[in-house]
Amino acid sequence: MPRVSRRQILRGGASVLAATALTGHSASAAVGPGDGSVAPVGPGLGRPFTGLRTFVVNVADLGAVGDGRADDSWAFERAYQLAADRVLRGVGRTVIEIPAGEFLITRPYALMNGVAPTQPTNGLRFSGAGKRMTTLVFRPDVGPGSYMCRNENIWANLSFERMQFRSATPGASFFSSFSTGQAQDYRFSECEWMGEWEFGFALDGTDTNSEMLWEACRVGGSYRRAFLYSGLTGRKQSDPNDQDQFLNYWFNDMKVEYGWGNFLEFPYGGSISCRGGSYIITGTRPQSTEEYGTTSTFFRFPVAQHHDSVQRFHAEDIRFEVRNPDVRIIDSTWKSGTIHFSDCDDTGLAFKDYAAEVRPHRYTVGPRGPLIRYDSCQLVGRHEYRTTAQQGPLPTVARYDMCLLRSHPESEFVVFEGADQPELVSFVDCLDGSADGTPAESAPTGPDVPAESAPTGPEAPAEAAPTGPAVPASPPPPVGETAPSVAGR
Repeated sequence: MPRVSRRQILRGGASVLAATALTGHSASAAVGPGDGSVAPVGPGLGRPFTGLRTFVVNVADLGAVGDGRADDSWAFERAYQLAADRVLRGVGRTVIEIPAGEFLITRPYALMNGVAPTQPTNGLRFSGAGKRMTTLVFRPDVGPGSYMCRNENIWANLSFERMQFRSATPGASFFSSFSTGQAQDYRFSECEWMGEWEFGFALDGTDTNSEMLWEACRVGGSYRRAFLYSGLTGRKQSDPNDQDQFLNYWFNDMKVEYGWGNFLEFPYGGSISCRGGSYIITGTRPQSTEEYGTTSTFFRFPVAQHHDSVQRFHAEDIRFEVRNPDVRIIDSTWKSGTIHFSDCDDTGLAFKDYAAEVRPHRYTVGPRGPLIRYDSCQLVGRHEYRTTAQQGPLPTVARYDMCLLRSHPESEFVVFEGADQPELVSFVDCLDGSADGTPAESAPTGPDVPAESAPTGPEAPAEAAPTGPAVPASPPPPVGETAPSVAGR
């Protein structure tokens, strides 16, 4: 009788797997602390099995091939269903392992179909072998509206680590998260997104969808809408402003280098922190759209009215590149809140011909702000502030503190659209500088404006210490003596 491998048996159907390997505890859950022995059970021999141990599912054991050609959708669907089936008292303790390889997924929600279990659950982890070592290729028949993952207000405490996600169908999306209070606490570590997506993450619902962390990840590809879009109203909320409860998003040590589209777009929600990394938009939108035109924006906040305390944005220690005039770093219409850039630099391409006239930072401001501050930043081009004539005089809402204004002096750095209100922006100890290190603007020369900054004439001699009868020139001192200073004469 020929030998049948475990993998062949597993490929034969879910019934064999469910009836044997996954009754009680699996091989992964039953072994002892790393030595391969069975965990002892009984009085004095250790604790009996309670169903609370971590359960590890490897998609290769469920038939996934990982050659980039075979459709592995079923193996991922089965892995997720096993994790959902093992939830106990609202806690899931399953790790879904994905080894090195290129795994093709063609069916939406195959990686995660968060309509089950039917009760709110904490804890699910997806673990790969390494960024670009483990690649999940999403190729549904239709792009727009197709998501690789969804969470329908079921899961909290989700973790994805060490893998790449690539869209092979333009306009597909990665993650749909709908929440009325449960979907929250997501963590992505050492992950990468490539290909053309509509959304990376689309947040919908009325409450929570909060506490999400991305660290040491790379955002590549391109985005028809945004990598993270907070405030999708696909379920037609009676009050979309309820989504301002979508709060607290952290991006640490990121490499954000994608072709076109928006990185973060927040019609609703807020409280965002981005710390460290490199942010570059490498191209332009392939065609103009009604909503975006040809622009691509890292941080877009397009809705003015929000609940108090949710409008907070902080960017720190980030290097931006403005590679073309259609790149925006920030475009905000918030009416209040705080926006803060600290130790950021967008002058890497200040030598380009277009650089002096770009406007990568744009704000609409009013009597309550937002309060905008730049500390120790190096800034290219000009910044734009939009006001309306009906607002009347505005208080100072923007401050630049110890910044280098690379392209223009303070008097020309800000451009106002609407009412001209220079008093709403202040500069403290800032420097003007051009790409070659000389002042951004030199005093013009000509017949009416002498080249010297200090005019010459009877009251202002051109020479600081002229020689003549009144001031005899001093002979050089003998060797070993020191010439007296002018102040000591």
